[in-house]
Amino acid sequence: MNKDICSTKQEKPMRVAVVTSFPPSKVTLNEYGYHLVKNFVQKDEIAELILITDKTKEPKQLDFENSNKVLVKECWEFNSYTSIFTICKTILKEKPDAVLFNLQFVKFGDKKVPAALGLLIPMILRLLGCNTVVLLHNILEQVDLKSAGFTDSKIAQKIYNFIGTSLTSCILKADIVAVTISKYVTVLNEKYKTNNVVLIPHGTFEIPKNPCFDLPEGPKKVMAFGKFGTYKKVEILIDAIELIRKNSNESIEIIIAGTDSPNTPGYLQGVKEKYANVPGITFTGYVEENEVATIFNNSTMVVFPYTSTTGSSGVLHQAGSYGKAVVMPDLGDLSILVKEEGYKGEFFDPESKESLANAISSILNDDNYRRKLAMNNYEAACELSMDKIVQMYIGNFKQVNYDKVLRWAND
Repeated sequence: MNKDICSTKQEKPMRVAVVTSFPPSKVTLNEYGYHLVKNFVQKDEIAELILITDKTKEPKQLDFENSNKVLVKECWEFNSYTSIFTICKTILKEKPDAVLFNLQFVKFGDKKVPAALGLLIPMILRLLGCNTVVLLHNILEQVDLKSAGFTDSKIAQKIYNFIGTSLTSCILKADIVAVTISKYVTVLNEKYKTNNVVLIPHGTFEIPKNPCFDLPEGPKKVMAFGKFGTYKKVEILIDAIELIRKNSNESIEIIIAGTDSPNTPGYLQGVKEKYANVPGITFTGYVEENEVATIFNNSTMVVFPYTSTTGSSGVLHQAGSYGKAVVMPDLGDLSILVKEEGYKGEFFDPESKESLANAISSILNDDNYRRKLAMNNYEAACELSMDKIVQMYIGNFKQVNYDKVLRWAND
């Protein structure tokens, strides 16, 4: 192995590369990439952050303190077959002390070949001598392929599972793979007989120091936030609010914040047409990073109209950071997060609009209860700020470097 490919000297502040989509990109995990980078450059241990990011027409959104530490390298594109080469070439040229990949299975494309090729990059770079750490937001073993919109076919599901298992094996060739839910650590280490999977929680993006738990004047706004159409269906939310309106004089607005899932293009347009006669529904479209705080602060609560889950919920962490009560189904990863990270909310049966209506009403009709949930979720969010999460990654960078230096010394 060529020990000079990536520098391993840690006596001085590190040069770290982060492979991620980044605003104004709309590629998945762009918001998470933004907050990772923003918090990394505040650390004294980081001398320079090399942002290995996708190409956009507009300049990257470097609107934070110490952004002068960021070296932007736009060297890949979503669904490009050449991203594997351009990313590897750029990183080998820059020789960072460590490389962090902000990944999920459709990070580099929603077409099978470019998506798969991109997931091979951490393994290739480690083989070439780079210190590689992967943040893997979801694992195929915990994804319901049918409800997530991948395929209904049993045969196709078996093929997806085989390919997914093979790609996961490759991803696990990185020095360290971080996952955001404890169950994932157990599943991966047991199935793949490895010991390099660690838990690093999702973290909370922005935490206002003095959140206001009062509601703005006017109609109460019930919000759902995300990419909709697969396991996130807004029809049940609209139907539940209609039930509440029939039995209450409460003025309620529905806010659908976000876009279609890549697997279900045109879904929200279909919802608009189906519910054209229902008043008080706002479809915001894509929410820019600088608009996120406003849309959360103006909301009475955040509802999760999910029938399944595919990883740790960034929206739940955002709701906590802005001090919001939440309504969610008691299933999968959401249930685990509530137990492990201390979030609280009203739960509902994901198959019943009546159950969801009752859960929403419990909060609408009791403002003291709403405040109690909101304050609890804010406290839970504060426990896992992105500042603390980034420090965990820096610790792993140092550990990888130490382990390699030790092995080389023994050789």
